[in-house]
Amino acid sequence: MRFFTAGESHGPELTAIIEGLPAGLSLSAEDINIELARRQTGYGRGGRMLIEKDQVRFTSGIRHGKTLGSPLTMVVENKDWKNWQSIMSAEPVEEKLKNVRRVSKPRPGHADLVGGIKYRHKDLRNVLERSSARETTMRVAIGAVAKKILSELAIEVAGHVVVLGGIEVDVPNNLTVSEIKELSEKSELRVVVPTVEDEMKQLIDETKKNGDTIGGVVEVVVGGVPIGLGSYVNYDRKLDAKIAQAVVSINAFKGVEFGVGFEAAYRPGSQIMDEIIWNEQDGYTRKTNHLGGFEGGMTNGEPIIVRGVMKPIPTLYKPLMSVDIDTKEPYKASVERSDSTAVPAASVVAEAVVATELAKEILEQFSSDSMEELKEAVKLHREYTKNY
Repeated sequence: MRFFTAGESHGPELTAIIEGLPAGLSLSAEDINIELARRQTGYGRGGRMLIEKDQVRFTSGIRHGKTLGSPLTMVVENKDWKNWQSIMSAEPVEEKLKNVRRVSKPRPGHADLVGGIKYRHKDLRNVLERSSARETTMRVAIGAVAKKILSELAIEVAGHVVVLGGIEVDVPNNLTVSEIKELSEKSELRVVVPTVEDEMKQLIDETKKNGDTIGGVVEVVVGGVPIGLGSYVNYDRKLDAKIAQAVVSINAFKGVEFGVGFEAAYRPGSQIMDEIIWNEQDGYTRKTNHLGGFEGGMTNGEPIIVRGVMKPIPTLYKPLMSVDIDTKEPYKASVERSDSTAVPAASVVAEAVVATELAKEILEQFSSDSMEELKEAVKLHREYTKNY
């Protein structure tokens, strides 16, 4: 399974093409739209979420509600396109229109300046349009397809916020994946402990009033994962490494950890390694899950636990100082429409990219021309690992 996405933030539409899906996967536009709507919610979001109500349209790879095995194409129209048709026109325009909404003042922390230098653009809008987090729309759409595959294999994915603007959530350690999913869906901030919400909302309101932004940490937990996904035989086959790359590729994400993560640097090995146990009902399991479901780059059957840290959004309503690329004079950076925080929405994106990497790995490891074939292959594998 592989995929491509395309489209600019204020262009006519966003597109994704997925190749390598099994035939016979039940899939509807509503399956995708539910996930797209989740991405657009969350306390602290900006005005664009009121404009765009993302809806997907399939243009290939599906017939009568089931995938065909051929490439699946998904399109999401940008509702705001009507206001940007001349500015973002694919065709040549009059000279006087070329400088409408031109950007020459790069924002610190954004791709604007470096992208302009790299691609030799003198209008930094050519950079910010694609480097915008609007690109994650299609990765959430792809993740929705991946989640459908995983759900058919009894694999469940849940994401939630564990830190927002320095405020930590004291997450109970006995929650199941289903409980995390249920609790986070009830929260505007996607937290599993409601008592922390008021403090977080107050911080978001203060941050917005000050023209600033805040970041945080999100966690994705995946249950029902088969043993042995990924491999130790070469560096690029380690599944935790693939997931780490996917998480850090999300806009504004700057770090990733599994299980206890960086805390492992402060503990002895006796408090980190997960002791192995076996019983007839469950086969091989672990007493703890400090390593986040991975050993040697492979899944060990425990829930995958992965966290990513998101920096504050670089677009500030009280912009930082920058340099005008035309005059080289100091200037306040350009302001584009932005959010005070997008950490709750980022947890949805994180779910999507983790689900996508898992689905890719499963489809590579098991025979998967059709869903029927895939289900049988995974079932046999689970029986084998249980009785090993």
